[in-house]
This record gives sequence, C-alpha cells and structure tokens, in this order.
Amino acid sequence: MELKIVKIGLPKDCNLILGQAHFIKTVEDLYETLIESSPTIKFGLAFCESSGPCLIRNSGNDTQLKKIAEEQGLGLSAGHCFIILLKDSYPINVLNRIKNISEVCNIYCATSNPVEVIIAETEQGRGILGIIDGLKTKGMETEKDVKERKELLRKIGYKL
Repeated sequence: MELKIVKIGLPKDCNLILGQAHFIKTVEDLYETLIESSPTIKFGLAFCESSGPCLIRNSGNDTQLKKIAEEQGLGLSAGHCFIILLKDSYPINVLNRIKNISEVCNIYCATSNPVEVIIAETEQGRGILGIIDGLKTKGMETEKDVKERKELLRKIGYKL
C-alpha cells in the first residue's frame, strides 16, 4: 500500500463538498439536488466511478467549475468519491439535501479552506483515508474574535 496526498485547489470565492456514494445515478441526483436548491447557484461536479469503465462522470451548470471538478476528480481517482465545487451558494445551503440522497454514503468535508486528501493506493485501487481541512488551530477565540464572527454571520445574512 502506498499513501499519497492530493491537494484540492479551489477557484476564488468557491466552496467544495467532498463525499462518497455508491452508484452511477449519483451524478444526476446530485445535479438535480443542487439545481433545485437555488436559482443563483453555480456548480460543477465530478464522480469517480470505481467499477465498470471506471470513468470520471461529471455534470454542472458552470463550464469552468465543471472542468475544475473533473480535473480534481481525476487527481483523486478514489473509490466512488464525488467532488462538488460551488459558487453563489454555500455548503450549508445544500449539505442536508445531499446527505439525503439515497446513494450518498459519506461526506468527508464541506469547506472553502485549502484541502489535502490522504489517499491509500493498493494494487486494486484507491481510497480516501482522511481529509486535512484548512490550517492548524492557532489559539483561543477572544472577545474581539467573537464580535467579528457574529458580525460576519450577520453580514452574509445567516443571522438577524
């Protein structure tokens, strides 16, 4: 077994959701779930098929995000994983809907942080062992940090 780290690059103002599913129908179900969530959402998605022809299956409503998702999916090439790149929406807007898709098995992360995916590769194939989401914690939140956090949530419309 060989361990590898695959870095996921995100375009500016973009979020990602990385998960695992179990069936080729996932591509269409993810597309429908995302497109129904918001009239302004932009996204690209890729699904790493790990049986049959083992292709990167893809969809989306934004050509650039779709292309980047395909490239990132090919870099991962790991057991039925999927990657969704989002613009003009946040994972919080779609995550529960995605979790409720019957073939979705797991969500590894939903973030706008830099992501490193820890991959194990054997003679048979590749699988995701874990995720490094963002940077190492630097300390405790101060009263100033609390104030800034609350201001941000109100600025982007998640709190009154």
